[in-house]
Amino acid sequence: MTRPDWSDVRGRLALLAAAPGAGAVFGAADHGWQLELPLTTEELAQAEAQFQVELPAEYRSFLLEAGRGGAGPAYGLFPMRRLDGRWQWEGDGADLTTPEALGRPFAHVAAFNPADGLPAHPDEDDYDSQEAFTAAQDAYEEQYERLVFTPEHSMGLLYLCHLGCALREALVVSGPARGRMWADDIAEGGGFRPMHDDDGTPLGFARWYRRWLAAAEAQVATGSAPA
Repeated sequence: MTRPDWSDVRGRLALLAAAPGAGAVFGAADHGWQLELPLTTEELAQAEAQFQVELPAEYRSFLLEAGRGGAGPAYGLFPMRRLDGRWQWEGDGADLTTPEALGRPFAHVAAFNPADGLPAHPDEDDYDSQEAFTAAQDAYEEQYERLVFTPEHSMGLLYLCHLGCALREALVVSGPARGRMWADDIAEGGGFRPMHDDDGTPLGFARWYRRWLAAAEAQVATGSAPA
């Protein structure tokens, strides 16, 4: 695999930051087109020793050459920071990443929805009273929470950005889809799905990031909202 070259990224972000209309790009007000400083090789080694896993190559190179987080898709790339001697990611939903579990394989290669195993939602017409219907609803919601919102579904996933409305995108760190980007659509009842480029090619980190950067540049150049 060819090692990504990130040498152009900061310059392109600086041009976007100075361009009229760049503030209209979704999420720009949050990340401000700024990347935080890259990690040093020693810092990355410390982090990977803590996680007991080697991060996928494209993301590793970004951390070392471009930045540890900041300007990126949606509200920005969750930055990797050290707090009280422990490395972690910060952002809305970054806590879904369990650093100690990154080495546990994400077992999936195809889209899946944990809610598919649930029975149909209770129908009020099937109950003799409002009390009985409410009790059935409560039981259903408890079962839904227990089945769908469990950390077991996201083992091996590294959450990298928040799209709003609790929709997020993540990088597979361990398992058969290692190095590929996945979407977590649980908040909209959609489950998890692998992300693809326009031609159907699975998205790795580098293409995922650069596709966002190119789309932002095109939007600023034309003054149009992204499709």
